[in-house]
Amino acid sequence: MSAHPTATRPTADPGTPDSGGQNPDGLKPGLKNRHLSMIAIGGVIGAGLFVGSASGIATAGPGILLSYALVGLMVVFVMRMLGEMAAANPASGSFSEYADRALGRWAGFSIGWLYWFFWVVVLAVEATAGAVILEGWVPAVPQWAWALIVMVVLTATNLVSVSSYGEFEFWFAGIKVVAIAAFIVLGGLAVFGVLPGSESESAGLANLTSHGGFLPNGAGAILTGVLMVVFSFMGSEIVTLAAGESENPRRAVTKATNSVIWRIGVFYLGSIFVVVTLLPWDSKAIAEHGSYVAALDSIGIPHAGQVMNVIVLTAVLSCLNSGLYTASRMAFSLGKRGDAPKAFARTNSKGVPQAAILGSVVFGFVAVFFNYQWPDTVFEFLLNSSGAVALFVWLVICFTQLRMRGIILREAPEKLIVRMWLFPYLTWATIAMISFVLVYMLTDDAGRQQVVLSLLVAAVVVAIALVRDRMGAGRRP
Repeated sequence: MSAHPTATRPTADPGTPDSGGQNPDGLKPGLKNRHLSMIAIGGVIGAGLFVGSASGIATAGPGILLSYALVGLMVVFVMRMLGEMAAANPASGSFSEYADRALGRWAGFSIGWLYWFFWVVVLAVEATAGAVILEGWVPAVPQWAWALIVMVVLTATNLVSVSSYGEFEFWFAGIKVVAIAAFIVLGGLAVFGVLPGSESESAGLANLTSHGGFLPNGAGAILTGVLMVVFSFMGSEIVTLAAGESENPRRAVTKATNSVIWRIGVFYLGSIFVVVTLLPWDSKAIAEHGSYVAALDSIGIPHAGQVMNVIVLTAVLSCLNSGLYTASRMAFSLGKRGDAPKAFARTNSKGVPQAAILGSVVFGFVAVFFNYQWPDTVFEFLLNSSGAVALFVWLVICFTQLRMRGIILREAPEKLIVRMWLFPYLTWATIAMISFVLVYMLTDDAGRQQVVLSLLVAAVVVAIALVRDRMGAGRRP
C-alpha cells in the first residue's frame, strides 16, 4: 500500500488567519492562550483517574506507581511525536491529516473515523456517569433525563462558538487542577505528619514497603496495572486538534508538548503516591469508597464522598465537552478531505462546523439510548469495539512521525521547532512498547475482548478505505 501522493499538495497553515480573522479552512481562531493551556493540563486528568485508580491499586499494590510511570512515559513520547508534527503544521484533524499525508489516504480515513467512533461512544459513557451522580442529588429527575440535559447543554455551548467551548473547558479543567493540586498538598503534609488535625497511624512512607512489600502481587502485576490505567490517559492529544483554532497554534502546541512531562508526573504519579502513602494499599476503605475518597477520609476532610462526587462530575462534564468538540473537529477534517459528507466541512458565520457537531451528537444520543435499552449487548459491543482504539491512534502517530520527519525536512525545515528525542530509535521503542501492551491485553479476558473487537472494527474501516481508494471515490474537494 503506497502512500497517497499528497506530499506535494499545498496545505493551508491554520496558524495564519486571513484578514477576516478566519482560518483558510473556515474555522475561527477563538481559543485564547489560557484556554489552550488549561485544555492541555485538563486533557490528562480524566474521570478514570478518580474512579479507576482503586482497582489498579488493589491489583498491583504500591507498584501501581510503576504502571502509571510506564504508561506516562509512553504518552510523553507519543505527545512529543505529535507535537513535532502539529507545531510544523497545526490542523483541525491533527494526526488523521498527518497520517493521510505520510502513510496514505487509507490511513487518514481509517484512524480519523476510528477516533471519531471512540469519542461518540465516550459521550454515552460520560453522559450516563454524570447522570448517575446528578440523580443521586436530585432523585425526582430520572437518570435518562439528566443524561439528556447534560448532552443538550454541552451541545449548545459547542454550537455557539469555539470560544464558548474553550471557556467551559477552562473552568471545568481549572476545577480539576485545583482539586488535584489541593489533594497532593494536603495529602503530602499529612504523610509527613505536619497537617494539623490529621494525625493518622496508618499514614507514612512505610506503606510503600509494608503489607507484602512494594510489589505484593509480584512483578507481573505491574503489567496488569498498565492495562487498567492506560485508557485513563486518553485525551492528552486533544490540545493538538484545538491548536488549529487558537491565536498562536505553534506556540500553543510547543508549550503543551514541553509541559506534558510535569503534567503527568504531578497529577498522576503525585496523586497516586499520596494515596498509597496515606493508606495501606490493601485497606478496605480504598476498595469500598475509592482511593481518593478513602484518602480524604483518612486525613479528616469532612463530606469527602460528596466533595469527590463534585470533582468527578466536573471531570465527566469536561470529558463530555471535550469529547463532543474532538469528535466534531475530526468529522470536520474528514469532510474537508472528502472522506465524510461535505456538509461536515461547512462552517457557519461564527466559524463553527455546525453539521459536524450535530452529526456527532446524534450518534452520541443513539449510543446513550443503546446504553439504557441494551446495556449488556449492543452497548457492551460498542464499548469493547472502541476499547483499544486509543492504542491504535498512538501507533499510527508513531508510524506517521517516522515518515513526516523526512517530509518536513524536505519541504520546510524551519518549521521543525519541536523534535522527537533520539529519532528514530525512541520512536521505534515506543512502537514496541505499545505493541507489547496490545499483545499483553490478549492474555487478559477483558483485554482480549477489547483488542479482538477493536481489531475487527478497524479491519472493516480499513477495508472500506482501501475500496474507496481503489474505486477513486470521494476525491479531494
